[in-house]
Amino acid sequence: MILKKIATVLCITLAFSTNISADTNTTEELKDMSDPLAVYTRGGIGITNRGLNIKIGIQYNTDDANKNVMNVFEIKGIGGEGIGWDGPYERSNSVDSLRYRNFSVDKTNGRGTQIDVTYDRHSESGVVSYSLLQGLPKWKNFNLYPLVGVGVSYANNALQDDGTIQSGFSVPGVLAVVGMYGKYTINDNIWLNYNPFWTVGLVGSDLFMDHGFEGGSSVLTHEATVSYKLNPRSNVRYYGNWSENIDFKDAAHRIEYNYQF
Repeated sequence: MILKKIATVLCITLAFSTNISADTNTTEELKDMSDPLAVYTRGGIGITNRGLNIKIGIQYNTDDANKNVMNVFEIKGIGGEGIGWDGPYERSNSVDSLRYRNFSVDKTNGRGTQIDVTYDRHSESGVVSYSLLQGLPKWKNFNLYPLVGVGVSYANNALQDDGTIQSGFSVPGVLAVVGMYGKYTINDNIWLNYNPFWTVGLVGSDLFMDHGFEGGSSVLTHEATVSYKLNPRSNVRYYGNWSENIDFKDAAHRIEYNYQF
């Protein structure tokens, strides 16, 4: 049932995207949108089983000519009650979650840094993290980008010394993350991504575990992507996000159209 819905959404999105991109001028020098380290101004909209997602990336200049930098803003789960089809997930017609990233790449060595801030409106909690990632030399059709980072969780549930919980933001714990962005190129127009991340709580209370790791001190998450390039300026992607605690059938699924300005 889920796959049938995804296929239907994909067909609709492809038809919509083809009409948008038919008259696009592709003679300009554009960034490779399949490269996880590429920095450029972009816009994206995703149809998901939890509502609509909107993504905006804005490249900006710095004093360092060897660095490319951008801010990325994401709004997730818009209109989920009317659009989504995911049974176990708590959906509403308001925004489910927000995400902000500041991403910087050193053009001389292919090394990136990322500040990542997430906020879930249902649990009133999130994570702030700082990560380093490094692009490795291409091997055959594979590109690998290992990542390591540290962060803190925060929640609108302040844990008191007597064990009671009161309203107010607190920092329940500290975490570390180790992972990788992986890309496999099939041809000039189709590529696959697999991005596993292992997050572990270093210091924290039970409240931290409840908000961050669903009853455990660590969690392994997975993201798989199938992408099709419409032209050098735009593409369509399918995403699946799941973890060791969430089966693929209950995962977050989305079809996303991306455009490079």
